Amino acid sequence: MLGAAALGRDEFALVGLQHGRSLRPAFVVSSQRTFRHRRHGGVVQGRAGTASDSPNLLRGTMSRQEVGANAFSWVVASRPSSAVSQAPERGPEEERNRRGRGGRRGGRDSDWRDPSNLQQPVADGSWEPPLCFGLKNDWVGMVIGRGGSKIKDIQSTTNTKIQVIKGCPEAEIKIFGSKAMQKKAKAVIDNLVKKQQNYNSQPRADVVASQPSARRDVRADDSVVTEDPPLLIDWDQIREDALKWEEKKWADLPPIKKNFYVESETTRSMSQAQVDLWRKENYNIVCDDLKDGEKRPIPNPTCTFEDVFECYPEVMENIKKAGFQKPTPIQSQAWPIVLQGIDLIGVAQTGTGKTLSYLMPGLIHLDSQPVARDKRNRPGMLVLTPTRELALQVQAECSKYSYKGLKNVCIYGGGDRNGQIQDLTKGVDIIIATPGRLNDLQMNNFVNLKSITYLVLDEADKMLDMGFEPQIMKILLDVRPDRQTIMTSATWPYEVRRLAQSYLKEPMIVYVGTLDLVAVSTVKQNIIVTTEEEKRSHIQTFLESMSPKDKVIVFVSRKAVADHLSSDLILRHVSVESLHGNREQSDREKALENFKTGKVRILIATDLASRGLDVHDVTHVYNYDFPRNIEEYVHRVGRTGRAGRTGVSITLITRSDWRVANELINILERANQSIPEELVSMAERYKANKLKKEVEKKLGRPQGKPKKFYY
Repeated sequence: MLGAAALGRDEFALVGLQHGRSLRPAFVVSSQRTFRHRRHGGVVQGRAGTASDSPNLLRGTMSRQEVGANAFSWVVASRPSSAVSQAPERGPEEERNRRGRGGRRGGRDSDWRDPSNLQQPVADGSWEPPLCFGLKNDWVGMVIGRGGSKIKDIQSTTNTKIQVIKGCPEAEIKIFGSKAMQKKAKAVIDNLVKKQQNYNSQPRADVVASQPSARRDVRADDSVVTEDPPLLIDWDQIREDALKWEEKKWADLPPIKKNFYVESETTRSMSQAQVDLWRKENYNIVCDDLKDGEKRPIPNPTCTFEDVFECYPEVMENIKKAGFQKPTPIQSQAWPIVLQGIDLIGVAQTGTGKTLSYLMPGLIHLDSQPVARDKRNRPGMLVLTPTRELALQVQAECSKYSYKGLKNVCIYGGGDRNGQIQDLTKGVDIIIATPGRLNDLQMNNFVNLKSITYLVLDEADKMLDMGFEPQIMKILLDVRPDRQTIMTSATWPYEVRRLAQSYLKEPMIVYVGTLDLVAVSTVKQNIIVTTEEEKRSHIQTFLESMSPKDKVIVFVSRKAVADHLSSDLILRHVSVESLHGNREQSDREKALENFKTGKVRILIATDLASRGLDVHDVTHVYNYDFPRNIEEYVHRVGRTGRAGRTGVSITLITRSDWRVANELINILERANQSIPEELVSMAERYKANKLKKEVEKKLGRPQGKPKKFYY
């Protein structure tokens, strides 16, 4: 079928239709020869045909030549072998319907306009010679515009038709119309080119923030209003204004004091050899100063509570009530650093006392500020945790070691929001929160964080893994920049290092053991290679062999599995509790309470319970489903063997988990655990399969199972 859509990619045709006696000339943008055809006083659209098409086109046209006097004719943009043909006659109503259904047709570079809407170029129907000139190919696209928008604007405002013929090295421009209108169109094109040349010659800014659409306005006196120049951003001025705004925002803050450390004589008298020996004997503690330039001396560890808190009798009294004998390794090395006001990164295994390593210095920090607490009337300490359970646990520790009447509040999603807001308005000193709920209250102006001077990011790796980084960034925008920041983590991946670099200033790092993943050495790790079908029988055998004093956490991968497994055990008259994100907060708290008090000895949980859940008498961890990554495996195992006790972990691993077999072997080797032969064999098969896929990929062979095609 002949039509507008048949034009090629480089062809752009727009033609006119006779009204009365005058005839609109067509403009065609084409790299081929152009023909005009006049019949019955009309000009319409057409397409090029190949040599083989020409006879058919002519035959089809000649058979319809006698249809009527109002028949349309075709303008053909053709190759040398093309033929001229006529279009079949259509009535006015049929032609309107055809245009309504698909009047605008063609490719991205084509634009077809209704011939009846085109204006007369010359009143008396006479032909003016076109105004011709050359234009560099670099400027052709700019003159035509996107989808032909600019060239259509020029034609409509100057009452002309423009033909663009691409060539090398220049394109030829032909402007049809009256001489005055030709000059006007030529002036508009010259002005576009001149503006573009001036713009290209100007020094460019880093980013063009806003470039308003060009303003084109051709007045009746042939004068041309030029385009507005693009708006450029002065980044230097913006940075300067941002610094001024920051200074103004924090100008009225009270002074802050950070250093409260009084080194005891025993600690001061330790030689470097004694310090190195103590660190080696206590899980090979390693310390480093991350400050650029000249390094600061690492404080000596404190071997007893008296060496640290001798000047703070209330703290010593609380510690004695708790029955602790001596600090844990992370506490011995972290307390002297934090009490000096230095930012700290603490990396240690779960269950090593990281909570008290930041909590005790924080209480002293709050009480010893220059401005009295009754005058501040705002929170001074903020602890961010990834989960509700960990937030509630930190709050319990904070209340247990209460210091001089400091008030705390726990802010978390799923709790009573109105009650949390009321607690905040009454006035608190310590906020323990999950990032999501705190950011909600912050954005609604229910909490003011400008007075925070002591910030803790607890279990930072888990917060990043759960996607809380945007909320953390928003929260820290309102925390004073000269604060003291403590970050704790059980692992040290790249994301945590990046977060520490962004929000800590010249910190020191203390890590216990190694920065490589390693499970706690107080847990015996048993690995069972099995199948999905045999999992139920394995756990049933284990539960039947439990002694009355045993307490176990069964970890599963999905919430549905937790519900199904707990329902199955309850039907077998086994008392269990389940813990996962779909349960109401009150149910979760009740399940934890029953498990901690011993009413229930079996807790089935997702990885929600793998971080910070502190139940000292857990004897077993049962990994019914292997976790999604090896870091979560380390955290799960750390739920037992806490506070100096020993524990046992049992892990079921299937063929679908073979990608982590090699990493699991490394964990077991570091902890001096036995490695089953089936696990080694699984790791070797996975490595061979991976190598095979890499070879097939290089050779270009299809990988995996053949795809099924349905016809």
